[in-house]
Amino acid sequence: MRKFYFLITVFIFCQYDHHCIAQSPVKFVFRNGEDHYDCYRIPAIIKTPNGELLAFAEGRKKGCNDFGDIDIVMKKSRDDGKTWSPLQLVADNKLLKAGNPAPVVDLMDPRFPAGRIFLLYNTATTSEREARKGNGVREVWYITSTDNGKTWSHPVNITTSGHKPRTRDYNPAYNFPEDWRTNALTPGHALQLLHGRNKGRIFVAANHAVGALEGNDAETNKAHCFYSDDHGMTWQLGATVEMPGGNESTAAELSDGSVLQNIRYKHPNDKYRVLAFSKSGGEKWDTAYVSRELPDPVCEGSMISVRYKRKHLLLFCNPASQTKRERLTIHVSPDDGLSWKTKWLVDAGDAAYSDIAPAGKSEIGILYEKGSDGGIIYTRVPLKTITGK
Repeated sequence: MRKFYFLITVFIFCQYDHHCIAQSPVKFVFRNGEDHYDCYRIPAIIKTPNGELLAFAEGRKKGCNDFGDIDIVMKKSRDDGKTWSPLQLVADNKLLKAGNPAPVVDLMDPRFPAGRIFLLYNTATTSEREARKGNGVREVWYITSTDNGKTWSHPVNITTSGHKPRTRDYNPAYNFPEDWRTNALTPGHALQLLHGRNKGRIFVAANHAVGALEGNDAETNKAHCFYSDDHGMTWQLGATVEMPGGNESTAAELSDGSVLQNIRYKHPNDKYRVLAFSKSGGEKWDTAYVSRELPDPVCEGSMISVRYKRKHLLLFCNPASQTKRERLTIHVSPDDGLSWKTKWLVDAGDAAYSDIAPAGKSEIGILYEKGSDGGIIYTRVPLKTITGK
């Protein structure tokens, strides 16, 4: 039976360098309570080489808690998000958690001229609170698809290349003195570098927390990255961003092939984003600072780079509030993340995690969490509307 999606129509007035409110129709891609899942969270989206959109999310079977029986699910659109396929299960961890989907398309592997999709993700055996006590483990995995998400490979465990756990009882190889007790990828898409000396590198933004939770949680959290230079055959850790409080991260390639990692900041009195810049593709970080142009309520955000009218633009999406998760906003940088003057309001109400991807001709698609009890929504916006040009 054909499924009808709940539609919300929003109208907009938009002007360059001013806040504006979104105009295009939006629809629930993942609706809470449907397809045997109580709750959907943690969206991620990519555009495949054949022009299809793949939308991923965590499907949470018993409530919206961050730990439990949680799977990674997917839907596909062949018409730029107008309609979506039935739900597909792509990764699970039996009755435990598989989450933090980080998809990316490898377009440069000569073995797969039509492209190969990587879906990187975490598994967890306990809640984050228990993990900080030294109970349980977080692992890092990937699966791949060579048919645009129709089928997926068996999972590959790359925990020792993207994480530093100290849980020898679980796995003798997990014997790192650094004792990272949590590990979380992105969430949202990963990326492949297309320019510069690290062209072809698959780059994954991530974060971790060290040791037991004592006092201010922000002091033990830091962002990091890991990457592959051989199309996923091997992986290695990049540098840690040495700024305490770094948490969930998104990254994009700059016009010269450098990387910008845009980081959720858990400092209790400084509710902005942290920006970290690397000319070496994450092997070291050249500078990192708090950006006063990017307010944030301590939430995930998403970022992509686009070419529009012969210019390189960075687009960053987050709830642009310091008090609650609301006012989902696209911020535009014309100078590789040094300034963010143009802002465009996607949703004036409650909204949280998001991911963005190219969609249609000179458009972007935004996949985001709507409210606390709705689900995950998709909308498509012309770049002309966002930039005013």
